Amino acid sequence: MKNMLNFKNFSAEELMDILELAQDMKKNPEKYSEALKGKKLYTLFEKTSTRTFLSFTTGITELGGTYFNQLWEDSNFVLGEPVSEIKYVCRNVDIIMARLVKNETVELFGKNVTVPFINGCDNSYHPCQILADALTIIEHFGSLDVKLLYIGAKNNVFNSLVEFFAKMKKGTLYGLTPLVNNTACDDAFYEEAKATGHYVELDPAMSIDEAKTYVKEMDILYTDTWVDMEFFNNPEFAEKKAEIMAKMMPYQINDAFLEGSHAVVMHDMPMHVGFEISKSVEMKHLDLILDEAENRRHAEKAVMYTLINSK
Repeated sequence: MKNMLNFKNFSAEELMDILELAQDMKKNPEKYSEALKGKKLYTLFEKTSTRTFLSFTTGITELGGTYFNQLWEDSNFVLGEPVSEIKYVCRNVDIIMARLVKNETVELFGKNVTVPFINGCDNSYHPCQILADALTIIEHFGSLDVKLLYIGAKNNVFNSLVEFFAKMKKGTLYGLTPLVNNTACDDAFYEEAKATGHYVELDPAMSIDEAKTYVKEMDILYTDTWVDMEFFNNPEFAEKKAEIMAKMMPYQINDAFLEGSHAVVMHDMPMHVGFEISKSVEMKHLDLILDEAENRRHAEKAVMYTLINSK
């Protein structure tokens, strides 16, 4: 049995198999309409969600299965002994997806589940998002051999991008991350990725003019929210949010930043338009961003199918 907490226990070949399966599922949905007939998915949400909830629940339904959703605050995970709760849930379903705040909680699930478990997002990793990104890149460019510049916070999405490019050894990820969020990834994680030659960490102190020289060489610019979703509208976080916005506004992906570049723009959503991305850039690249969001469903269908059928 395999879980997907991140990409550590997957080979490049296994990840490519998942992506190829996702492509086939997207092109030939009727072929897989009963692929997971009778299988039950349990989804658990400690964090808010639109894409993760909708993509997993419609995905399992399109494969002939069913789902049961629960909010963290409505469950006994908030007051019970967690290991026994995890094992109880496993007695009732065939696969679990949880979107949780802390990587430590994800690891706890991973160590104690008796059915496949998928990390739907934590503070350190967001593997299913990056599989959707990879699927979108393959559709748009024909392969993963691209130059991608991520601009923004060093966060869960960025960590999974780093892990993916280092694992696949195709294309090159450039990271410009003036802001570092709280993640469980240590310096060794990034150093090991750099050693592959497929991750280049740019100096976050470089000038905007120097950053623009990199932008002109890229195939893809990728950005994400600068402030974690659970803090964005939190009044107690307002002062810190204002500090972050002031620091990061020069790195907004806007028309001036993209001048002279042929790059397409990707964003994992939800977007905070007027902050990490301008309205004009959002509208110009919205179709691709929506392709990227839709591909969450197809990538996750392939993940669920693969894990349920793993030995």
